[in-house]
Amino acid sequence: MEQTLFTEILPLYKSKKNHPYAIRIRMQMRDMVDAAALRYAVDITMKRYPYFCVRLQEDGDGFVFVDNPSPVVISRLPHGVDLNSEASNYHMVSFSCDADWLIMDIFHGLTDAAGAYEVIRTLLYYYCSCRYGVQLSAQGIRTANDEIPLAEWECPVMKAANLPTPKRYDMPQPLNLHAAAHLRDEKISTVYSILTSEPDFMRFNRANGASPGTMVSLLLSRAIAKLFPDSKETIRMILCVNQRQALHAPLAHQSLVGGAFLEYGEILRNRPLPQQIKAYREMVLDQTSEEKVLAGVSATVGLTKMLLSEKATEKRNGLAVFADEMASRAGTSCVSYAGKANFGEAEKYVREFHLWCYNSLPVTVEISAVNGIFTFDFIQKFRSPIYVNAFQEELDAHGISYDLQDGMVQELPNIRLPWIES
Repeated sequence: MEQTLFTEILPLYKSKKNHPYAIRIRMQMRDMVDAAALRYAVDITMKRYPYFCVRLQEDGDGFVFVDNPSPVVISRLPHGVDLNSEASNYHMVSFSCDADWLIMDIFHGLTDAAGAYEVIRTLLYYYCSCRYGVQLSAQGIRTANDEIPLAEWECPVMKAANLPTPKRYDMPQPLNLHAAAHLRDEKISTVYSILTSEPDFMRFNRANGASPGTMVSLLLSRAIAKLFPDSKETIRMILCVNQRQALHAPLAHQSLVGGAFLEYGEILRNRPLPQQIKAYREMVLDQTSEEKVLAGVSATVGLTKMLLSEKATEKRNGLAVFADEMASRAGTSCVSYAGKANFGEAEKYVREFHLWCYNSLPVTVEISAVNGIFTFDFIQKFRSPIYVNAFQEELDAHGISYDLQDGMVQELPNIRLPWIES
């Protein structure tokens, strides 16, 4: 079966050898990973997700996905294998394990965090049931016995009709985190992880009328503002938005992520935290209306069609690079939260959970909530912990206890593509 590509197109051409458009989920398990149980779990899990068991194939002047019956690879190497290569059986997804760490890699154009979470729910259900010889509840878990609905396969963006015309906004350039702190882009991203109690952080959120995504966006905005009190540039956070609701496609597996712009201007800086949260919440509410989310979808559709109209790979790459550069200048930082993991009864076997991804902005904060722990992964294009330290000061000021892990190099799986040198 062939799958026509559309939402996957821009991510394909954005991907670079040392900056692949990929997601890596790293889970530290309670015990050493059992290779046989993992092999069983991966095999049965991938039967539930046939639309991820595909191989990229050239089709005239474009590409399609075709069925890939080869086993999804499990590597014993902590850095995994190249996706879409012989080492991965030409899959766009792979798994690896190292001691007590279990890792999933997937092409970000194939899905987003919400879609990847579904795979992890299924994987943990089968792996932990086998590994520990227990019968876990399958409530809320997609299992291999399910009939897979068409709504999981279909691309809602390709089906979308009468999309609103996106409006042009002349937004001033936001504060640039590289320039403000005299940092250079080091090309290799560094990740600092902050771990805090989920119940404690949620109590703090509820007391201030906030959600985790808006609260982290605000605390980071406040931290940056205190570092540069004399700056007149707007601090603009981009909070990732799941487009499925606006597209009426809750089951869609594709990568469907937009963004809400949260402006931390001079007037807002002088208000107390509850009023600041109220302002951010109103911005999110306004920008997540169905019409505005669909306008964002429409803009991506237009850019994708423009890219597809070009026949030369060099021109397609050029348009993708331009789109990425525009995205990198749109905000000061990005915050992404796919929601509470809800991995079911298997969640108690997970000690740590980290989601790493391709990042266009100088700092992207990926929020995870697994097994009673909130993890804030600061993925940044420089080694300096200046912004992480400032964020910690905000946590300290509000009595939020946490653990900070040392910075480590972000490794993402390379993706072999015809136009990328191996």
